[in-house]
Amino acid sequence: MTHDASLAEDKLAVAETIYHYALGIDTKDFDLYRSIFADQVEIDFSSYEGSSVVEPSLLAGDQWVRRVQPLFMGLAATQHTMTNPLAVIDGDSATCRMYMQAHHVYEPDKDDSWFTLGGFYDDSLVRSDLSPTGWLLTGVKLTVLWRKGDHSIMALAREKGRETLAG
Repeated sequence: MTHDASLAEDKLAVAETIYHYALGIDTKDFDLYRSIFADQVEIDFSSYEGSSVVEPSLLAGDQWVRRVQPLFMGLAATQHTMTNPLAVIDGDSATCRMYMQAHHVYEPDKDDSWFTLGGFYDDSLVRSDLSPTGWLLTGVKLTVLWRKGDHSIMALAREKGRETLAG
């Protein structure tokens, strides 16, 4: 395999890792979602008011997944659209900027029961045989550029999800 082909395959695998991020959340497949994170992950959602992580934090991968579960279990549906991956490979490390839109629906039958944000993720990854894609996320930074809809549904969903998970 040529260097160019290997680099292209690595860039595709990095992008697929981030696509798995969206797929895991949107299908509520938290095992899939967990499978793309390293044991320790730096999370920075500080540009998103209402996040469960209000400042950059180093978290265990399991801890991060447990932290997001209540919100997504309380929403009727989500759709995370990821586009324009710009991956940079440096040996067994990589970074990727990916544009995103995240649409959140609380009550599908109500026209005003949704919240959408747009922006981009700046992610860092390491090569790993433990991941279904060959790469694990070690850092996720969300930069929110715009938001539309009713942000209050997020708190309602988080509470509903906590109740659902408590059983």
